[in-house]
Amino acid sequence: MSCSRPLAALSLSFALALLPVCMGSPARAAADNSDLAFSSAAWRIDLCAPASVMTADDCKQSGTDKLLAELDRALQAAVAYAPSNIKPLLKRDQAWFDEMITAAAEQMPDSEQPADREAFAKMLRDRVTVLGQIQSGFGRAGLVGTWQDAFGSVTVTAADNGAYRVAIATDAIYGTEVQRRWTCQATALVRRGSDDWLSGEIAPEIPPEQAAGGKDYKSPDAKPGPLVAIKLRRQGETMRIVVDENDSRTDTRPHCSHVQPVTANYFASGPADTPAATDRIDTSFVVPTSDCTKPYSATDEEICADPELADNDQRLNRDWKALLPRLDDATRRALSDDQRLWVRAQMHEYPDELHPAMAKINSVMHYAGEARNALLRLQRGRMALLEGFDENRKGFGGIWLSYTAMVKVTQDEKGSVSAEGFKWFQGMWKEGCEYAIAGQIKGGAFRADDKGQNDKGKNPDTLERDHAMLIVNRLDDVFAGKRPPSDDEDNQKCKRSPSASSTARLFPARPSPDLDNYP
Repeated sequence: MSCSRPLAALSLSFALALLPVCMGSPARAAADNSDLAFSSAAWRIDLCAPASVMTADDCKQSGTDKLLAELDRALQAAVAYAPSNIKPLLKRDQAWFDEMITAAAEQMPDSEQPADREAFAKMLRDRVTVLGQIQSGFGRAGLVGTWQDAFGSVTVTAADNGAYRVAIATDAIYGTEVQRRWTCQATALVRRGSDDWLSGEIAPEIPPEQAAGGKDYKSPDAKPGPLVAIKLRRQGETMRIVVDENDSRTDTRPHCSHVQPVTANYFASGPADTPAATDRIDTSFVVPTSDCTKPYSATDEEICADPELADNDQRLNRDWKALLPRLDDATRRALSDDQRLWVRAQMHEYPDELHPAMAKINSVMHYAGEARNALLRLQRGRMALLEGFDENRKGFGGIWLSYTAMVKVTQDEKGSVSAEGFKWFQGMWKEGCEYAIAGQIKGGAFRADDKGQNDKGKNPDTLERDHAMLIVNRLDDVFAGKRPPSDDEDNQKCKRSPSASSTARLFPARPSPDLDNYP
């Protein structure tokens, strides 16, 4: 069966669903359980199942089995009340609670400290209560009131001049150690900006000595914590909060040392306390190109959860359709292949960053803020390419980009060329390829300054134009796999990794702040 639907008509997220029919499903074949939507997991938390972290006797003796059964009933009741596009987000929230409580169960029920054992049981009891409150909160208008998720709550109250005051109270408990507990007690004042988001900054904490001396007291040693940007917006029957912080482990903010779990979707906790007429706010659900009632991957869920990511997803689709007719056949075919691979990379991005391998001991914890921002940067980098595609570029100079590589080439009037590039491997934070190329333009072709010394002269650095594209080090794919692990820099092109290949086919992009600051 052939695929007759043109790629230009494919949405970026929906392309994954058509790949099995059209191209043998390289994207889905590459997916594993860590990529799949959290909402596709089993509903019931199996802490007491055979081979689980708790024995059946321990569960029965502590009453955990009864709490889990009660929790399962509460979840099913809440999901039954949720709108179809919110059900997956509520089930994802429960899946995150499942991951957190499972990690906590490795230490807390067997702890010698009664407070730990009681805290574990309280987590389960509180979650049952929260799900009941969420069930009664569907249909609530506006922003004012308390909102809850797996990690805590946010309370919004009306302030002067159309602003809102936000009180954050999150407490993510993954175990007994200090590093296994992320808390944030903070406030923020948010106002409507030029877009539909309400934005502000988390208020700096007042040092204890300043608070004790009154609001006018000034201590010479008082240093408030760093400002942390926060924004929020309704996304249908959820409230989306995004926190953008640069210092997640600062000692100057002891009551909100970790804001990672604050970036999330919160659900209304019970009906509104104030009439809806006094709290007018847009409650529309920004729909991406995928079906938010049946998300396939964890990345799909996050795009559905966030109005900005969902809007970018639509924008990427429009950019793609607008660009393809401008390209010659060879460039169009190559960019189509690159786009499919980019869609697959996007599918891996969010789960890879949510539980980052670099976190090692704490990778079980939810780095929701960093994961969201990583996905946003991936989208913005791709939009910079599609919207700034420079198909009429002459020569080698400029920024060149693909789904997994980037090169900046500088060319002067005398024909000297220098290029700095890097390649990355999705989810492999210790691997990568950074390289530099220098040479001259002679007879319209590039000649490397190293005169082919690398790999005994058989694999010189090369830059070649192919239609609108740039091909870097065409031969290196062949040589890279044959290089022995060695510190001999003359026998490798990629810094840090002799066996990595610098070969890449890239596309011309106009300058953009999103590419200047590309991670």
